[in-house]
Amino acid sequence: MVDYKKIITIEPGKRGGKPCIRNMRITVYDVLSWLASGMTIAEILDDFPELTEQDIYASLYYAAEREHQVIHQRA
Repeated sequence: MVDYKKIITIEPGKRGGKPCIRNMRITVYDVLSWLASGMTIAEILDDFPELTEQDIYASLYYAAEREHQVIHQRA
């Protein structure tokens, strides 16, 4: 399991405070959008060599945790 808390960073002045990958300007949303559009992990890594497979899985885990929190807050 990937510890997304060591990979996903949030800085108020960077990308509007959106969650980013390792202090880069690539956001979790960017990664999720690429996956949702049908890009494979290999294609993303080829297009963005500064990313790692762990970064992509951290983005997915971060999104899953956020969704889990939203559902539990409504209950």
